[in-house]
Amino acid sequence: MSDNRNGTCSRLILRRGLRNMRLRTRPVLRILPFALALSSVPWTLAQQPKSESPVELVRKTVQNEVRPANERVKFMFIERKETPRGSQTKLLVETREAMAGMVIAVNDRPLTPEERQAEIGRIERFVKNPEELKKKIKDEKEDADRTARIMKALPDAFLYQPDGTEVGKERLGKPGDELVRLKFRPNPRYTPPSRVELVLTGMEGTLLIDANQHRLARIDGKLVKEVGFGWGILGHLNPGGHFLVDQSDVGYNRWEVTHMDLAITGKLLFFKSLNIRSNETYSNFRPAPSNLTFAQAVELLKKEEAVVAQNYFNHENQQK
Repeated sequence: MSDNRNGTCSRLILRRGLRNMRLRTRPVLRILPFALALSSVPWTLAQQPKSESPVELVRKTVQNEVRPANERVKFMFIERKETPRGSQTKLLVETREAMAGMVIAVNDRPLTPEERQAEIGRIERFVKNPEELKKKIKDEKEDADRTARIMKALPDAFLYQPDGTEVGKERLGKPGDELVRLKFRPNPRYTPPSRVELVLTGMEGTLLIDANQHRLARIDGKLVKEVGFGWGILGHLNPGGHFLVDQSDVGYNRWEVTHMDLAITGKLLFFKSLNIRSNETYSNFRPAPSNLTFAQAVELLKKEEAVVAQNYFNHENQQK
């Protein structure tokens, strides 16, 4: 039930950042995660208020994304991650301390009793060892901070061009809402303040923004040139890398990451290859107790995982 070390760390930065920043608690970059057929209609600047240019629309949306979430609402949900090595399905729950998660299936197969006991032991170590939990909390906060810096750079790092509209649907925006599509490309005048934002200098793609709520429904980006870190000494990302992140309104005034697709290659420290390929979906969001401690969440996961797994796989089989 392990995964490639580099790939796992990079996916967690994006995914957890997107959640813990605001996109998921708040927000990765848990960053995780490609073709959706959506109806589209012509779009012109005349359909937008004259006072709101594309970059102003992005700026207003970013302000919403980094705003603290409704902390009184916590969610339990399911994550399914597929990599070249197979798939892993987890039941996760937000707590007032950190995200708690328990593997419930591997390669769409429920865990054996032995695997389940090993997984319980893995998550209980955070309860038995407070230093482990402190490190987890610290890591999630750092991931969230990095993702927030990326989000805040979007208005200045890119040049934007209107590219039509789409209509929100399940797992993408809010069903029925207009999603404004903007093309973006690197702004040659932008100077990244740190290595965190450096990746933006080699990226182009599209954004989908909910025009009514000023929320980011999708970011679909591709690296069009090599991006080096530390003058190339520490490593680089290869051109052609691609990532996609979808968000949707899941209720309770919360937008959550629902899909993340990553395909990134490069080098770290001269010789170490970086190869991240992952497709992740997040579903079955339902409210959880609002003031859970991590220890209480572990007990809740142990209690709920069997029923949730059975219902989830019964539903998935019906969809096939």
